[in-house]
Amino acid sequence: MRADLAAAEWPRRAGLAALTAALGAENLRWVGGAVRDALLGLAVADVDAATRLHPKAVMAACARAGIRTVPTGLAHGTVTAVLADGPVEITTLRRDVATDGRRATIAFAEDWREDAARRDFTINALYAHPETLEISDYFEGLADLAAGRVRFIGPARQRIAEDHLRILRYYRFQARFGAALDPEAEAACAELAHTLKGLSRERIAAELLALLALPDPHATLTRMRAQGVLPVILPEAGAPQLAALARLIAAEAAQGFAPDPVRRLAALLPPSVEVAEAVAARLRLSKAQRARLVSAAGRGEGDAGDPRALAYRLSSAFAIDRLLLAGADARMLAGWQAPSFPLKGGDIVARGVRAGPEVARLLKKIEARWVAEGFPGAERVDQMLAEELGTSAFRFD
Repeated sequence: MRADLAAAEWPRRAGLAALTAALGAENLRWVGGAVRDALLGLAVADVDAATRLHPKAVMAACARAGIRTVPTGLAHGTVTAVLADGPVEITTLRRDVATDGRRATIAFAEDWREDAARRDFTINALYAHPETLEISDYFEGLADLAAGRVRFIGPARQRIAEDHLRILRYYRFQARFGAALDPEAEAACAELAHTLKGLSRERIAAELLALLALPDPHATLTRMRAQGVLPVILPEAGAPQLAALARLIAAEAAQGFAPDPVRRLAALLPPSVEVAEAVAARLRLSKAQRARLVSAAGRGEGDAGDPRALAYRLSSAFAIDRLLLAGADARMLAGWQAPSFPLKGGDIVARGVRAGPEVARLLKKIEARWVAEGFPGAERVDQMLAEELGTSAFRFD
């Protein structure tokens, strides 16, 4: 872990300097993931900021400086500054007035420590001065980051009661950064697992997929099942499914495929199209995610043979999912583009076959032979056509 942000690249972005000049360094701090990840030597994409200024003042100051803003979350004090080197979410310092486990009523604050106190984990409550890069650490987050410890700010049960989604966030951050378990957090998550039932399916799906996208979440998901958390959000994921996930993670790593959360979600479900449909609906997955989940659920004996034939039938992405889930080698499909069938109905009609259903049947038969032979060129397809015309009865014009 780095001692400071001196070696980090992102604080030197021109857009951040312009934003600092517009809002005033005394009113601005970089906060959260960008600070945390930079201290760990990880790549940083998005930068978030906290400010003493209220949203309207932020937008006015940015407008004077020629910086475009988008009011992405005014109810929660958030404005997004659109910069050439990446957007920055700027949120006014806040304190919680009331919480119900799903949402919070907030009031604006002026004290940096008060804003830090409402954040979830100590490692997410590190603030950096935009000019000096001095880090403000109000709850020993630097020590926790160095120790690989994910710890709630304040009593874990209280923080979870404020926002039940923090249970899933805890497991995700622990899987990513944790080297040791925090007993208080583990006990609180297990005790309050039932409260996850009150959250929107979209919020649960987003956190679950984010966890599954990590390099190796198997141990964390196994612990979540043992503690009664996973059965609340994904009751279909039993011991056999967790074992299937472990095999998939190993196959992805061995064959050079990046972690894929939807593919891994498929591993956590029985290979049943009906189950996949139900889970996709329950988690409010997108159409594209649903299609992949359902396709993966249909894996089976029909997938044996040339992987390219499977990819031609389904698409390369769907075929890779099914092969990896089955423990088969999918490497030949990485970057493979399915060729176009070099025969058209007009080619058959030109050979004298009467236009109609017979042409479609002949196309389908020759295409099946073409796939089975490994996608030969047009010359071989023409030979196939001649063979079929010579051995079958067709109505010719």
